[in-house]
Amino acid sequence: MEKANPLENLSLSSSSHSNESASVCVAGDSAGYQRSAALDDDVVIVAAYRTPLCKAKRGGFKDTHPDDLLAPVLQALIEKTNLNPSEVGDIVVGTVLAPGSERAIECRMAAFYAGFPETVPIRTVNRQCSSGLQAVADVAAAIKAGFYDIGIGAGLESMSVSSIAQGWDSVNPKAKKFAQTQDCLLPMGITSENVAHRYGVTRQEQDQAAVESHRRAAAATASGKFKDEIIPVATMIVDPKTGEENPVTIFVDDGIRPNTTMSDLEKLKPVFKKDGTTTAGNCSQLTDGAGAVLLMKRSLAMQKGLPILGVFRSFAAVGVDPAVMGIGPAVAIPAAVKSACMELDDIDLFEINEAFASQFVYCCKKLDLDPQKVNVNGGAIAVGHPLGATGARCVATLLHEMKRRGKDCRFGVVSMCIGSGMGAAAVFERGDC
Repeated sequence: MEKANPLENLSLSSSSHSNESASVCVAGDSAGYQRSAALDDDVVIVAAYRTPLCKAKRGGFKDTHPDDLLAPVLQALIEKTNLNPSEVGDIVVGTVLAPGSERAIECRMAAFYAGFPETVPIRTVNRQCSSGLQAVADVAAAIKAGFYDIGIGAGLESMSVSSIAQGWDSVNPKAKKFAQTQDCLLPMGITSENVAHRYGVTRQEQDQAAVESHRRAAAATASGKFKDEIIPVATMIVDPKTGEENPVTIFVDDGIRPNTTMSDLEKLKPVFKKDGTTTAGNCSQLTDGAGAVLLMKRSLAMQKGLPILGVFRSFAAVGVDPAVMGIGPAVAIPAAVKSACMELDDIDLFEINEAFASQFVYCCKKLDLDPQKVNVNGGAIAVGHPLGATGARCVATLLHEMKRRGKDCRFGVVSMCIGSGMGAAAVFERGDC
């Protein structure tokens, strides 16, 4: 049975009090309207795809150029919707590790590979692990503001090419005078240990979360659930011994370990702290991958006869203590849900990035989330966390799962923690409601 729409009591045709309630929704005035085909100013998603996600330096994309990761998903958006690429007003790509100007040029190159004309601009955005989601939110906001009617929010990361920095060449001496600035420089693994210690997340809870992530991801792969969102990538793998280039086509995520057990994980030693609980088995993998999301005004999607996969309802980015940056989703999710004029109980599905099992477990417990609603097809511990691409990947995974579930699954949330102490979240509505 279809759930009641929590937005319907905010119809603009009702009292002035309702008008005031609708106007405070950060999602935009359309979040307060009754649902109907006439909501021309809704920002909708008509397509969302990703590459397979592969283990950095060891997996299927270890020898793939970053621009060759992004191009296939950009091309898929155009080919699968029959959209004229010249109609796209902007492409925004979330990316983290590579030097800004270098990656921006690679993204521009990828757009040309994908068939976009020189008239279509492109830029990058970096809000650490939320960059892909930030790109989607930026495009949605620009469409809402009237800057253009069609845009693409994407994400890209090659952790084979650009590794996470192990230290800083130069740090401002002033940072030593402020505790929080020093905490901004903490290794992410130490922040995971801080979360586990401060909030009492046990090693057993973390390992169990990891086992479940792999189990669910393996089941989703075996049942073909990811086929709707994955774009196969033709590339090559270099034999390290001979240097020979072997052409391959990558179809599936290669970091999932279907047979992971608690006894396997219990054998692993802590990585970041001698007496810690964060291991290589209960944190996200270093990963290569890309994703892309095509957004436009509802009226235009209807005019073009395009199916609507989802509706962008709200977005929130928040700040938290840098020493426990992993708690970000526990603060960002309520903020995004509130800005959509909804309650947590209205949300049917959650895609929460599993940067570390410690923070994932904490956030789920803090928000009292039903485990059967969270990461139903596994998460980053199993499939990986290509930093800048994760947000776009999560949007694709969420919306395709909501489509499969139909009328009993109306609202979904994507969220992640962010290095240096932040969190981000966005609310989406199933498109065919």
